[in-house]
Amino acid sequence: MKSPVVCIGIGEMGGVFVRGLLKAGHAVIPVTRELDMAAVATEHPEPEAVLVAVAEKDLHPVLQAIPRTWKNRLALIQNELLPRDWRQYGIANPTIISVWFEKKPGQDFKVLIPSPVHGPHATLIKEALECLGINVRLIADEETLLFELLRKNVYILTTNITGLETGGTVGAMWAEHEKLARKVASDVMDIQAWLTGTEPDREALIAGMVEAIDSDPDHGCTGRSAPARLERALAQADEAGLAVHKLREIYSQA
Repeated sequence: MKSPVVCIGIGEMGGVFVRGLLKAGHAVIPVTRELDMAAVATEHPEPEAVLVAVAEKDLHPVLQAIPRTWKNRLALIQNELLPRDWRQYGIANPTIISVWFEKKPGQDFKVLIPSPVHGPHATLIKEALECLGINVRLIADEETLLFELLRKNVYILTTNITGLETGGTVGAMWAEHEKLARKVASDVMDIQAWLTGTEPDREALIAGMVEAIDSDPDHGCTGRSAPARLERALAQADEAGLAVHKLREIYSQA
């Protein structure tokens, strides 16, 4: 048996990673809400890696409470993830995967496009997921990682927020409401630029979003998280002093 991997959060997505890790020969040490993370860290201070598989809303409380001995072993898989999310907790070099497969209750995972991964434990994550037939590609540098995180954020936020007005699938959204979707994406990219302190290649991000749309055009635009995503985006826009007219218009009509 290979070195153990700690998994914080054993939900739908975390369960996929656990299956892959077990199939790759790693013991998995689960950390659920009911367990004391510090106590688990005392018992297992040097695991091979520590996968944080909690929901986006739970990420910051978990990162704030991560034991010191685990900080240089983290792998993060959340949506809406950016470097500021981990750096504020003194986490310098985590492994990051931009997940491009979905897992819903009662269904097996569904792959859209290969998931990019970067960091010290990138190969471990790649090998585990590929044991399940999930395509993963290694990323060599942080600049490319940032683009991939922005690309995923633009896809999720644009489809979710546009879908609050249009409903339907991502394919229909782009085919029938491209002008609206581009306005939403522009507002989203304004926010992402402020959050990262960079000016991304916006047309490249749109092209990356369209690639994901084309990979699964029947994917629904919205889920239960869509309203919360819009509210979170508007809170960030308010903090940055950004107009984001289209996002505010959609919010006012929701």
